[in-house]
Amino acid sequence: MADIHIEEFYKDAAIALVQLYGAFPRRVNLFVEDIAGPDEPDEFGLHSKRHMACFGTLLWLAEEGFLRYVDTIRQEALDQAVLTQEAFIRLSSPAPDALVQELSHPDDLAVEPLPPSLREDISSHIHLVRTALKSRHSLRIGHAVRATLFASK
Repeated sequence: MADIHIEEFYKDAAIALVQLYGAFPRRVNLFVEDIAGPDEPDEFGLHSKRHMACFGTLLWLAEEGFLRYVDTIRQEALDQAVLTQEAFIRLSSPAPDALVQELSHPDDLAVEPLPPSLREDISSHIHLVRTALKSRHSLRIGHAVRATLFASK
């Protein structure tokens, strides 16, 4: 079993990538509270460890070339964030067939042959990430995010 902070990292990364993909190519503000949930700063104005971990995930995604942003809005959001070309291509590209079989919802893999366009859509990395998020199963989310972030180029 993975450490809880790693499971949260995968979930935060998945939500951020899905949000950015859904808005692509528009630039949007990525708010930590929309990803990790509400946070009340303490009496000193400091955010919780959970909030800061999510903010760190967003910064890490930027540092590793998955997204770009103009500025931070304190420690609450990334201003004008957008997927990089590499991230967009990776999310849009088909995942390996074995991974699609493992992570897809059973209804997606009907016995009857699917039209090529639909087959391509349900085999994309972004579809696998969305499906994993809908399942709310941390192992599936982690597997889908690892496959997406660390896919060979």
